[in-house]
Amino acid sequence: MKLTNYVNGKWQDAAGAEFAPVLNPANGEELAQVQLATAEDVGAAVKAAKAAQKKWAKVPAPKRADYLYEIGRLMKERKEHLAQVLTKEMGKVIEEGRGEVQEGIDMAYYMAGEGRRLFGETTPSELADKFAMSVRSPIGVVGLITPWNFPVAIATWKSFPAIVAGNAFLWKPATETPMMAYEMAKIFDEVGLPEGVANIVFGSGSEVGTAMIEHPDIRVISFTGSTETGRKVAEACGRNLKKVSLEMGGKNAVIVMEDADLDLAVEGILWSAYGTAGQRCTACSRVIVHKDVKEDLQKRLLEKIGTLTIGDGLDESVKVGPVINKKALEKIHSYIEIGQQEGATLLTGGTILSEAPYDKGNYYAPTVFSEVAPDMRIAQEEIFGPVVSMIEVGSFEEAIEVNNSVIYGLSSSIYTQDVNRVFKAQRDLDTGIVYINAGTTGAEIHLPFGGTKGTGNGHRDSGVAALDVFTEWKSIYVDYSGKLQRAQIDNDN
Repeated sequence: MKLTNYVNGKWQDAAGAEFAPVLNPANGEELAQVQLATAEDVGAAVKAAKAAQKKWAKVPAPKRADYLYEIGRLMKERKEHLAQVLTKEMGKVIEEGRGEVQEGIDMAYYMAGEGRRLFGETTPSELADKFAMSVRSPIGVVGLITPWNFPVAIATWKSFPAIVAGNAFLWKPATETPMMAYEMAKIFDEVGLPEGVANIVFGSGSEVGTAMIEHPDIRVISFTGSTETGRKVAEACGRNLKKVSLEMGGKNAVIVMEDADLDLAVEGILWSAYGTAGQRCTACSRVIVHKDVKEDLQKRLLEKIGTLTIGDGLDESVKVGPVINKKALEKIHSYIEIGQQEGATLLTGGTILSEAPYDKGNYYAPTVFSEVAPDMRIAQEEIFGPVVSMIEVGSFEEAIEVNNSVIYGLSSSIYTQDVNRVFKAQRDLDTGIVYINAGTTGAEIHLPFGGTKGTGNGHRDSGVAALDVFTEWKSIYVDYSGKLQRAQIDNDN
């Protein structure tokens, strides 16, 4: 199968003839060939989107929402098929694939509901016979750049609010996972979304991503990816006075206090650290544990890790799938060497699984380091793999300080039975998401998703907050006094 661009409601060949293979990370099987677009293709897609958006913006928002209801319905009908495709191209286990597709379904229905909301505000005017209000207005053409680890969920977080708000979009999916974009394009086409509202251009970040950022008619860039790349995106968008929304890395921690339910904490750590083979921006990478329960927690955690099944995610019994590619394997393994050089103790894992039945895929053993100091690189830098660092603390206050000592601020978690600590943690943990007696993953689509510091630039995906990325506020004043009234001047009380 060869994947080509979806532009102006049609499948179109890119200007260049270059293709890249799409490989199943579980076994190396070639699933498809994806065409690599050029800046010329971006220009053609933006032209189509710009023309379509002018008409789309005039469609009443409840009517725009009807398309999202239909998109959600088709995604629900095809949930198993979509999950199977997702697992094949990305590697996450099938139950996670189904969960990710469900997230997209939920987002379709949620954002469709906003078609009858999109609320502004009315407010009293300071002058007589004058009416004042604010409304949300579409921005125009928006650019969406999405990562490989959540190839459909993150795309729906961005595209669905853009659609209901009256924008047209250009979407660049990751070249590692283009097949979910292809499946979504078929759904957009089947529901009759007007030509040019949804456009998908495959290609590299250096070529397609850069062209999107530099194009003057794309007024918003919504990016999810690494902090390093996000910084470059922000710099380029700043030069062009382009609105930019960034959702980037994380170095998330589970705090386990001495009064915690340790069995529950272990379950939360396992799911947060080794689900998606640790390839989530919200994955648990640090466990900050009170000294009184450290040994007990480590023992229980190692026992549970020993029961994890590793393999092809299509196997229902598998709990940990492959990482995305060989480059990811090498990066993860380099951090094992760094951790050992820094003096951390490797308790389990730390190996690339290269013997049969793992020899054809990209598998890394679930890994735990102990005796990790908060300032070690393995405790500060995002590894993006199934690696956990155990950091011992002596108090609640120290735990909060260690949690907040990294450059990221996406997700945090605390296990405790003390209600006073719970409320202090909610206040003092400097992350955009906080979990109490749960792991660092599990965000729901009706609340804002994103973080602080090196994780983002203040905008949020998901929830009503996502509309702020894809709309502009317009203030409107209606003076029906029949005379010139000068605000502040004629009202100087």
